Amino acid sequence: MRTRKLTPGCGHHISRRGFLAASPGATIAAPSVIAGAAESGESSETRKVRPAGPASKYTPILRVAFVRRKEDYGMLWPGAVYDGAAALRNYRTQIETAAGDLGIRAVLRPEPIYSPAEAGAWIAEAQSARPDGLLVVLLDRQQHAWPTAARAADSGIPTVVFAPVGAAFRTNTRPLAGKPGCYIASTDDFSRVAYGMRMICAAAGLREMRFVVIAGKERRETTVKHLGTRLRYVPAGSFLEEYDRTAADDEVRQIASEYMRRATRISGPTEQDVLNGVKSYVVARKIMEREEADGITMDCLGALGPTTVSLPCIAWSRMLDNGIPAACEADIGAAVTHATVQYLFDRPGFQQDPVPDTAREALIGAHCTCPTRLGGFSGPAEPFYLSHHHGMRDAVPRPMWKVGQRATVAIIGGVTDGEKDPPHMYISAGTVLDNVAVPPAGGCVVSVTVKLDGENDLLDYPGFHQIFFYGDFKRELRDFCRLIGIEARVV
Repeated sequence: MRTRKLTPGCGHHISRRGFLAASPGATIAAPSVIAGAAESGESSETRKVRPAGPASKYTPILRVAFVRRKEDYGMLWPGAVYDGAAALRNYRTQIETAAGDLGIRAVLRPEPIYSPAEAGAWIAEAQSARPDGLLVVLLDRQQHAWPTAARAADSGIPTVVFAPVGAAFRTNTRPLAGKPGCYIASTDDFSRVAYGMRMICAAAGLREMRFVVIAGKERRETTVKHLGTRLRYVPAGSFLEEYDRTAADDEVRQIASEYMRRATRISGPTEQDVLNGVKSYVVARKIMEREEADGITMDCLGALGPTTVSLPCIAWSRMLDNGIPAACEADIGAAVTHATVQYLFDRPGFQQDPVPDTAREALIGAHCTCPTRLGGFSGPAEPFYLSHHHGMRDAVPRPMWKVGQRATVAIIGGVTDGEKDPPHMYISAGTVLDNVAVPPAGGCVVSVTVKLDGENDLLDYPGFHQIFFYGDFKRELRDFCRLIGIEARVV
């Protein structure tokens, strides 16, 4: 039964002591989103937004097989010094634990694959069953070991190959190194295998999830090419209608009060502005539940700009803090990138308009909605103050990004109608330099300067609405692109 919820992060409760502890710039979060509820303003009188779409009800399936010779290892690698039976027990336990943490159903082959014939039968069975991924654990370097890994990689099913030290030479890994649909963990560090499993979970989540897209005048359904993400378009007027029906009740007032209490200062917006912004959050939550969505995006400026209804700056910030992918301006590329970041790294991202700073050779990301839990869903929020939107209206939580913090920049392109390029992801990493004061500068009030690694032509930096997020995950995103078969464009 596929009943366990698959929410962005592949289960926010997952233990990440291995993979994230070893990742540069990573922040370890507590094992539950709910642990941060009191600090975020949640109480028994407020209700956290939850995903309500297909991904929330889906459990990814992973088929796992160990591969080795049936006879003793002897002189050939990994050699007689290797205790293959103990390794099998150890890795089986770690795989089962990681699968439980991630919410994956792992189907382990009872006995190792001992021959090419057994390998062919296992792969054929997997192709018929169509799981979300394969995990091939090589406890051998000889005979059918690497041919089995190659056959799995050619199966059309996303494949993670785990080769502990002793199971691979470079001559073994090289033929599969750049192959789409395959990720090789050639290491004794099991956290890299756990990350491979997480990537399979994320790919399944992207495929299963539904975004509600509030834009235009018609209802329609479509999917994001290559990723499979479902899009349910609803008329922009539905938000206005729901807003008019929604009262500023006790829940709205309590959430607004918490924002005002936690803000380090309030510069511009009135209490009514904050109430209106929180009301937009409740309206968005209702629409998500009604439309059975896992994420949300909206043509906010087009739908609400000409009205006095609050733009969803607080709403989207709160959604992102609660692990809901929420994208501005009905940008589908940004929406699926938000979801990818949340699934892979258990943290929200900041969708922004890229501004080159030629004097400092840095990239400024500017927008008017930004999450506050930048270090992770269960970690503490960054200090923020409440400001007006750059249009001198509504209320915006303006978090202070940590100066010196490593950060990643990413956007998925080529996934929406009208784009001529094949699916790809632009990826950069850098270091936060400062938070631009707006005013006296113009533009969006959340403006973060990041000094990117290497030499970049910032005047021609590719993409738009890229996602900034804490941590240096350039390598991990490149691996994910290869596993799901899209081009990684590292800039």
